[in-house]
Amino acid sequence: MSQRCVVTGGGGFIGAHLVKKLVREGWQVTVVDNMIRGSAGRLTPVINDIVLHTCDARDTEQVTRACTGAEVVFHLAAVNGTENFYKHPELVLDVGLRSALAVVEACQRADVPDLVVASSAEVYQTPPRVPTTEEVPLMLPDSLNPRYSYGGSKIVSELIAFNYGQTHFRKVQVFRPHNVYGPDMGWKHVVPQFLMRAFKARETGDTRFEIQSDGTETRAFAFVDDIVDGIVLMHAKGGHREVYHIGKDDEVTIRELVEVTGQATGTELQIIPGTAATGATARRCPDISKMRALGYDPVISLSEGVRRTAAWYEANLDKTPENALM
Repeated sequence: MSQRCVVTGGGGFIGAHLVKKLVREGWQVTVVDNMIRGSAGRLTPVINDIVLHTCDARDTEQVTRACTGAEVVFHLAAVNGTENFYKHPELVLDVGLRSALAVVEACQRADVPDLVVASSAEVYQTPPRVPTTEEVPLMLPDSLNPRYSYGGSKIVSELIAFNYGQTHFRKVQVFRPHNVYGPDMGWKHVVPQFLMRAFKARETGDTRFEIQSDGTETRAFAFVDDIVDGIVLMHAKGGHREVYHIGKDDEVTIRELVEVTGQATGTELQIIPGTAATGATARRCPDISKMRALGYDPVISLSEGVRRTAAWYEANLDKTPENALM
């Protein structure tokens, strides 16, 4: 008999990829998502294989009903996207905190033994060392800067999972994904924004490409397929009350990302340096030794991943939303 699980935020970018992987592996999957940011279209390939609860992850009663009989809840519901951190910080906080509380209470009411919570690399802001291990202290440098609404909500979500849930669960785990990208990830993240601008440059012939700061900032981008492989592996082989970095440990500069974007779109982009955003982090790269010890091995290169992502966005240029919360 196959196991049953719940994915909150299952209509979101990472959530939908996770749902599809779990279905392929034989799980009975229930999705909780109000589809304000998520999209049922992402679940089209498996829509007849899942149970969909179109409800808010902050609604304890509804989430409890969805969780009844589940072996594990993967809690991914959140309002992500840097642009949203600045424009909608109150919503970012509200969804982050209240959904975490609702999910923990729902799991306890429904007697769900395992809880997996999605955190973020944003909990470190500017980490004191790179590559960054899971033991580095979490940081909230400025409560007046709305950018930290997301990182702050993830710090509290971790506290809720580990402390509210310390007496109930067989297994509680937190994963901190780092710079995930891939097809159909929305429109307010760096990779799709770069791709859309590159498509426009190719069309107009104006290849000037403005970036924040001078482009020497680094990130370690991880393709979404590698991420969801890591999540499922972590739940199966990881420990109780543990935190894991899931990502890729290949550090690249933003200039290199622009170059890869140009290659994927057939455009030679001319980088124009600009002003750094307040609160931006100069370097971010995870140490994934803890996941590697479980057998994790991300395999998709940046060039291959951006090529796949570019192909999806080029095929879906007509879907660009106006003022979408995505």
